[in-house]
Amino acid sequence: MTRLRIHDERHLISRIGWLRAAVLGANDGIVSTASLILGVAAASSPQKDILIAGVAGLVAGAMSMAAGEYVSVSSQADTERADFAREKEELSNNRGPELEELAQIYIARGIDPELSREVAEQLMAKDSLAAHMRDELGLSDVSKARPVQAAFASAAAFAIGALMPLLMVVVSPADMLVPIVSGTSLGFLALLGAIGGKAGGAGILRATTRVTFWGAIAMVLTAGVGNLFGAVI
Repeated sequence: MTRLRIHDERHLISRIGWLRAAVLGANDGIVSTASLILGVAAASSPQKDILIAGVAGLVAGAMSMAAGEYVSVSSQADTERADFAREKEELSNNRGPELEELAQIYIARGIDPELSREVAEQLMAKDSLAAHMRDELGLSDVSKARPVQAAFASAAAFAIGALMPLLMVVVSPADMLVPIVSGTSLGFLALLGAIGGKAGGAGILRATTRVTFWGAIAMVLTAGVGNLFGAVI
């Protein structure tokens, strides 16, 4: 007698909520803080002032990321709740048309019409609201908006990312601060791209290249502005 083995599959889509917020936060933390440091340094500011500016950028950035993520994802959650209430009302008042609508979704996916209606009937008999939210609106527990999770992940990742160039300011000699912060920050971005690509199941080279490229552009532009204003002042 053979034993039935459950086929365990782990899909990466379940990570999308926190992974997006974490990668965005860490990337912003490294790029914005390193760019701020380079801009202030290019204006010939003392190392102490550069460090203070970087710490202020870390705190402000982390709070901004948390608030931004919470507000934006809360808006998504509000929309989901509104659709939930609307669909619940439709099922209460128009169950027949809703059953046909669900069946038509399965028919459009290539299932036999008779079987589609049978599947729709059975799913609606078990949990009609869940069936419509999933198959009609594409909403499920995996994709559900989680504002607090997104805010925390984004703020924490930003702070961790921002600490990296800040530590370089502390350990770097004053005359080598700009090249050390620039080089290490690009290295941190490359590492972040590789980690994000690996965690998300994407190509590591592509993820690494894009975050490093845009980070380098931001740092060059900010350093140029700092140098320009430093020369003028």
